[in-house]
Amino acid sequence: MPEELKAIVFDVFGTVVDWRGGVTRAVAAAGVFGDPARFADEWYAGYRPALDAVRSGVEPWAKLDILHRRNLDALLSRQRVTLDDAARQSLGRAWEQLDPWPDAVPGLARLKARFIIGTLTNGSVGQMVRLAKHGGLPWDITFTAELVRHYKPDPEAYRMVPDYLGLEPGQCMLVASHAYDLRSARQHGLRTAYVTRPLEYGPGPPHESVAEGEFDLLARDFLHLAGLLGA
Repeated sequence: MPEELKAIVFDVFGTVVDWRGGVTRAVAAAGVFGDPARFADEWYAGYRPALDAVRSGVEPWAKLDILHRRNLDALLSRQRVTLDDAARQSLGRAWEQLDPWPDAVPGLARLKARFIIGTLTNGSVGQMVRLAKHGGLPWDITFTAELVRHYKPDPEAYRMVPDYLGLEPGQCMLVASHAYDLRSARQHGLRTAYVTRPLEYGPGPPHESVAEGEFDLLARDFLHLAGLLGA
């Protein structure tokens, strides 16, 4: 018999909140010339290389807030865009003011009634607190890479969930719209649920596809997920 599910944790950027739409709006408001959506995409493109540099030890530990700012400064320099420090700080806060996908808050509310719910994110604690305030996200707990100073997909990021909650890994589930994240979580004993976010990277063909049965659950959105879990 499988262990009873007790806690569900969520990847945040892309899975819970629409990072591309929010960052695009912030770039447009900052008056950066050119295509704001393209600028947002190029800013995001620096995300994984920055994490990998920290994970490999090439760069010392730094919170995601700092990595986002470094990537922003580098991108502005490459594009020869001049923004003063106050404008750069304001633009950097775009990652703390992202709107949830329409199904996120009602779906989380249903799941919260039955399970412990929280984040499992590479974002910082401060980012998650301010995102929750901005979007009304009803977390019970916030797990971030900052707590263990290891970014996903390092094992420490996944192991902290059952460790902190005093649960077995099989009593915990990760929900994400990114297959690599779920594959790593599964390797460390967590249950997995893939939620499709077809517009995370903007209109166009799907960013990735997963095989039926690869993860424990495959859901259209959080409301569908709640139904699959009897919440």
